[in-house]
Amino acid sequence: MQKTTPKYKRVLLKLSGEALSAGTDGILNFDFIGEIADVLKKCVSQGVEIGIIVGAGNIWRGRQSGKMNRVRADSMGMLATAINALALQDTFIEAGLDTKVMTAVEMQTFADKYSTREAVAALESGKIVIFGCGTGSPFFSTDTAAVLRAAEIEADAVLMAKNIDGVYTADPKVDPTATRYDELTYKEMVAKELKALDLSAATFCMENNITSYAFGLKDPMNIYRVVMGERIGTEIHK
Repeated sequence: MQKTTPKYKRVLLKLSGEALSAGTDGILNFDFIGEIADVLKKCVSQGVEIGIIVGAGNIWRGRQSGKMNRVRADSMGMLATAINALALQDTFIEAGLDTKVMTAVEMQTFADKYSTREAVAALESGKIVIFGCGTGSPFFSTDTAAVLRAAEIEADAVLMAKNIDGVYTADPKVDPTATRYDELTYKEMVAKELKALDLSAATFCMENNITSYAFGLKDPMNIYRVVMGERIGTEIHK
């Protein structure tokens, strides 16, 4: 029987930069982002409050930096997430969604400086809040930023929208015998060296009892399905 009420009241959605490019030659696929906007609108209509952490792999990754200073390379990554956040905001506004961009570093011409109190107030007023610039510090991934913001805004779950439809025993692109986990603990994930979250993010989730879901974004309706409590992808918990 299909559920008619959301399982989660407030979620933190992690969108990778690669997902935003959706296989195009450019850095952003606005048609695909529009599909995401339509699904989020459906979630908001059900009373779900949504925060979003956005990555920047479509523009810049630290591993591209070669011999660059790590701090400067990560600073470039943080700036790239701000570009993606503004692109999301524009598409969401066009779809009729009230949206606020907040960044971990000050760039007042483009976005508001992040504060937990103001982020929660915006969520409670029905706005989608997009968090840019990661944690605002180098050496921390947007995975870590996602779980940190989730704890700060007291989200019920972290939704990790990925290019594959969950967490597998091995890389399914390399190993055709790999099988998907329906459920997993963070300890199991770390012990088996599975790559759903980086180690610092997984440790933070264990310490703060945060539930996360890894699922495929190829069909954006999966966001709504997870919010409504359907068992898709992989649930990861303490």
